[in-house]
Amino acid sequence: MKSKVNIDKGRVKRIITLMKKYYPKVKCALDHSTPEELLIATILSAQCTDARVNIVTKNLFKKYKSIDDFANASVKELEKDVKSTGFYKNKAKNIKLCCEKIRDNFGGELPKNLPDLISLNGVGRKTANVVLGNAFGIASGVVVDTHVTRICNKLALVESQNAVIIERELNEIINKKYWIEFPHWLITHGRAVCKARRPQCENCFLNDLCPSSEI
Repeated sequence: MKSKVNIDKGRVKRIITLMKKYYPKVKCALDHSTPEELLIATILSAQCTDARVNIVTKNLFKKYKSIDDFANASVKELEKDVKSTGFYKNKAKNIKLCCEKIRDNFGGELPKNLPDLISLNGVGRKTANVVLGNAFGIASGVVVDTHVTRICNKLALVESQNAVIIERELNEIINKKYWIEFPHWLITHGRAVCKARRPQCENCFLNDLCPSSEI
C-alpha cells in the first residue's frame, strides 16, 4: 500500500542533506557494549527515557553479564533491578522469557533477522529494527519512536500516528542507505530544536521546508 501523502522527493532529499550536515555524527542513545545489551536496553526503553534506562543498565549489565544470566534470573529480582523504568513487571517477565527463548531456540545467539527477533517476548518491530540497525548494521526498517512520529508529521512526510503505518511509509520515501541514521537525526533534532512543548522554529535549519514552521 502506497503512502496517502503526496511526497516531494526533492524536498525529502533536501531534508536529508541538511540533517547530514547539521548532525554528522549520530548514534544510538542507549548505552550498550553488545547486541544483547542493546536488546535488553531497548525493551526497557518502552515508555521510559533513554537517560533513565542508561542509569539502570549501568548496574544491570554488571550484575547480568550474559543471556544465560538473564534467563536464569528470578523474575522478582529482575523486577527490583528495573523498577524505575516503569511497567517493570511486564519488562522483567519479558526479558527473562526473551532470554530463555534465545538460549533454548537460538543456541544462545541473538537472531539477525526481523521475523526471529519479533518472535521474542517483548520485541516488536521498533525494538527489532533498533537492534538490527545499531548492533548489526542491518537496515530492516526505519525505527519509529515518539520523536520520529511527531517530527515526520510536522514535516508532512506522513499523516498517521500509527507506528506501523509510519514505518511502512518512511521505508517507501527514505533511501534505504539512510534507514539507520534517519531516526537518529530526528531524535537528535527533536531534543535540540523541534521540542514537543516549544519548537524553536526560529533556530531550525528546516523551517523553510517544514509546513508546520511558525516562521
